[in-house]
Amino acid sequence: MTISQVRIGHGPDSAEVPAIGQGTWHMGEDRRSHSDEVKALQHGLDLGLSLIDTAEMYADGGAEEVVGEAMKGRRDEVFLVSKVYPWNAGRDSAIRACEASLKRLGTDHVDLYLLHWPGGIPLAETLEAFERLADSGKIRHFGVSNFDIDEMQALAALPGAAEACTVNQVLYHLASRGIEVALRPWMQQHQMPIMAYCPLAQAGSYGSNPLHDPSIIQLAAELSLTPAQLLLAWVTRKTNDCRDVIAIPKATSLAHVADNAKALEIDLDMDTLTRLDEWFPAPSRKVPLDIV
Repeated sequence: MTISQVRIGHGPDSAEVPAIGQGTWHMGEDRRSHSDEVKALQHGLDLGLSLIDTAEMYADGGAEEVVGEAMKGRRDEVFLVSKVYPWNAGRDSAIRACEASLKRLGTDHVDLYLLHWPGGIPLAETLEAFERLADSGKIRHFGVSNFDIDEMQALAALPGAAEACTVNQVLYHLASRGIEVALRPWMQQHQMPIMAYCPLAQAGSYGSNPLHDPSIIQLAAELSLTPAQLLLAWVTRKTNDCRDVIAIPKATSLAHVADNAKALEIDLDMDTLTRLDEWFPAPSRKVPLDIV
């Protein structure tokens, strides 16, 4: 069985992670769902979905608490990702925000710490804080989220930033392919993977939701897949002989978690990819970055 993986970072501290992880947006919002959410994340770990993505924003830290409980006794199995608010990303405020996240998560470090979206604090100041967190062992890698091509270019203009930034997390799915025009090629050039949120087209400004499209449902059935597995396999497909996208779908039922995990084993053939391109083509010119 081949499990699709993506490399994060460079050098001896780089990490191989599964091309499909676990998202936690909207987790921690209702105490009645807490136990089910914890069990879903733990089931994902059992099935090899070792990357878990969360943020201080999600349920005002509640999602981090869910993740912390799911990781108890299993921290070494998890590649842990969290994100900091832009207004908490200052020279000293980022340190405090990270420490608060670590307390909620019940761990002494996160593996990847992201600036949640561009804000008013100078990037150089945020990077300085991230470097201090890395030097102290509180984070292993850092990156950004919701950065378009111009913002990535501004980041790369800072000394050492292009090498230090390991990931850009953006909205990406079959019906929202705007990043393929400029952003994704730039990131491939810089050997920087994409982390795709909403990979099952739960949100986005462009096009319809392919998850419920009759053509997608029929094609998935022909391939003995579920529509969700088809969409995840498409998002994490190789492009230019490179697998550089990590999808982070959220699932709170054990069945959906298992469904997602099976997509790690799927490689779509060229005929299938061609059909999907015809039904949901990428834009011919750059469009604004899709953001939720």
